[in-house]
Amino acid sequence: MSHLFTGAAAAVTTPFINNAVDYEAFRAHLTFLKNNSIQSFVINGTTGEGSTLTSEEKVNCLKIALEVAGGDIPVIAGTGSNNTAQTVAASKEAEALGVDALLVITPYYNKTSQKGLIAHFTAVADAVNIPVVLYDVPSRTGMTIEPETLKILAQHPTITALKDATGDFAHFSRLQAVVDESFAFYSGNDDLALPYFAQGGHGIISVLANALPNEYQDLYEKAQTAPKEALQLHQTLFPLVDALGVDVNPIPIKVLVSHIGFGEYAMRLPLVPLEQTEIDKVITQFDLIRKDG
Repeated sequence: MSHLFTGAAAAVTTPFINNAVDYEAFRAHLTFLKNNSIQSFVINGTTGEGSTLTSEEKVNCLKIALEVAGGDIPVIAGTGSNNTAQTVAASKEAEALGVDALLVITPYYNKTSQKGLIAHFTAVADAVNIPVVLYDVPSRTGMTIEPETLKILAQHPTITALKDATGDFAHFSRLQAVVDESFAFYSGNDDLALPYFAQGGHGIISVLANALPNEYQDLYEKAQTAPKEALQLHQTLFPLVDALGVDVNPIPIKVLVSHIGFGEYAMRLPLVPLEQTEIDKVITQFDLIRKDG
């Protein structure tokens, strides 16, 4: 069964310079990712600081991503919000630009019920003709997509996948039981990538793949054919994954994206940079992996 992608997608960061988007660095970073095994670009999501980008900036980022992808890998646009009408409008605009799929988060802050989730996601899916990837990240939204809700949503022809950032493997099993093999599951947690693959996950929408795209695609492929080698790679990557937990995403990963040459280390408020001692620790762990590699 064909899925939108298998393996490692990058939840792409957005570089800034003087608080404006650095489109040159953005294009260079995307080119690096494409040339180093990444299977999909996810643009304007949490890691891309989509909540602080203007509509014009989001459109510009999508246009550049589509140009770099060149039809070779899918471009997935983060269009979700806690406003259904706004989400529908953003989704239709992204579709008109030519993106391959949409990533739509569960509503946050005002939240909703499971019945409301069905109505929200259905309204978005009814408005477009491209795949919709549901995004479940309860640590940021305060709610979770329940199995019975997914069972109903997965019957919609354009709702084809879920980015699962719950970190709950029992919940993952319950979700798997209510859909067929055509539905794809992508991990949203770098620290749980290997066990997620082992349980049948089809890939990952990764933060760390911004800096280590080859390694995360390799981890997925080894998980399918060489589990011992996959475990070794997981253990190599884990200290860096652990180090990135020093602050909220994308503050730490932007250290590494800048370190490898794609823009300044900068983000928009309310996010603030790490202290230098924390920056040094993250870079040290990253350089150890590159040295061993």
